[in-house]
Order: sequence, then C-alpha cells, then structure tokens
Amino acid sequence: MEYVTTTRAEVPALGLGTYRLRGQTCTETVSQALEMGYRHIDTAEYYENQAAIGQALADTAVSRDDLFITTKVWRTNLSYEETKRVARESREKLGIETIDLLLIHWPSRSVPIEETIRAMNELQNDGVVRHIGVSNFSVAQLANAREASETPICTNQVEYNPYTDQSDVLEYCIDHDIMLTAYSPLAKGRINDDDTLAAIGDRYGKSPAQVTLRWLLQQQQVAAIPKASSQAHLQANLSIFDFELTDDEMAQIFDLQGGLIDRVRSMLGI
Repeated sequence: MEYVTTTRAEVPALGLGTYRLRGQTCTETVSQALEMGYRHIDTAEYYENQAAIGQALADTAVSRDDLFITTKVWRTNLSYEETKRVARESREKLGIETIDLLLIHWPSRSVPIEETIRAMNELQNDGVVRHIGVSNFSVAQLANAREASETPICTNQVEYNPYTDQSDVLEYCIDHDIMLTAYSPLAKGRINDDDTLAAIGDRYGKSPAQVTLRWLLQQQQVAAIPKASSQAHLQANLSIFDFELTDDEMAQIFDLQGGLIDRVRSMLGI
C-alpha cells in the first residue's frame, strides 16, 4: 500500500468508498476489503451505514492502529452543537474511540464555516476526532476553512477522474500540504469504454479502471476511494501497485479533460 503524507497525517492512498452500501452487504464488503488489505474506509452520516461498518471493524483481526476511518457531517447538521452531536454518534456507531478524519460533507448554505470548524477543533481537543477536513469545497471555500481552523485541514474530498478537471483545487492542495481525496474516481463506469485508457492498459495487462486509479495515485497529494462490492472489483482496484505510468501516459489521461496537456506538463515539470 502507498500512503499520502500531509501535515500530521499519513493516509493509505487507496481506500474503499461505501456510498449506497448498507446493512449486511456493507458489513460483508468491508470485512472482505479488510481481509484483502484495504486499510482506509470512507463513510458518512448521510450514507446510513456506519453501524454496518462498525460491525466489520469489530469483527476484523486487523489492528485498529493500522486502520484509517473517515466519516462526514451532512450539510444540514453543521451548527456548533449538531456537529458535535453527529461526530459523537458516528464514533459510537463505528465502535471506535477516535475518528481518524471528520469532514464537512458539503459547504453549508447558512452556518458560517467558523462555527463548524470551531466545533471540529474542539472535537479534536477532546480526542473524538484526530484530523479534520472538508468535501466538495471550492478553492475559495477551502481557503476560508484553513483560515478558520486552529489545526491543519487534512483533505478536500472532491469528485476527481479523467473527465473532471480539478487542477485548481489540486494546485492549491499541493501548495498548502492538503490531500485531495478523489471520489467517483472511475466516473461511474465511464472509463471502461475509453479507448485511451484501454490502450494504455493493454501495455501493462491492466484494465481502464486500474489505469485510472494508477493515474490518480501517481499525482502528488492524491488519494482515491473507489466504491466496490464484488470480490473481483475489490481485488482489481487493489492490484495497482505493481506498475507505473510514464509521464507521456499521465499527460494523455489528463488530456481527456480537454486540452490540459500543456498545463499538466508544467505542473509535473516535464
């Protein structure tokens, strides 16, 4: 497993997304993933599956010290009191003493970021939460969160795949030692029909999905949390650490976002 290292945090670069996984299916999927070697599990209050994940965590033989558990507070619960309540309830449902990473799921339309961040900082001081971060934040919103917090913002979790340009967000994250966590990294399956990704994959005996995940993790400060439920997909997503894309291949994939090769070459220094 590779890791993304930021201020105070070392995070497994490949995690398991659990959106829409619920009940026994969720428990079994997470248990399988942990047995295979996944150590980074992503959930949220909104997913309504924290208790199911908690069961898998209780059943696993993997040491808690080796796991990195992320959860999120939904946008309607970002007041000072609600943020604290949701975090403590999430901790109980997950059956863990400390949440490794607590995120604001979406920016609030009504609660000032300073109010939510104050609650999150206090949760850190109380040992309920180890690291804090945000999700679906623009560069300006991320800058505001950084300014409001007494502790580092660990990540901005955003949709990021070969068809979604997040170059401005990623550049800001790199400049400020923040991890970018890519959700929907496989573009809801669109990558499977991509000729460019397929041609690159043929050179390594890899699928378009594996090429895409490799492309993400070869970028500075990027982690990815693909969702998977079948054993085959779980294993395939994990089997991306035995090859490396060339600079030209990286640029070809960036160009799927539309004419970004020159900008990306500049960012990569190639």
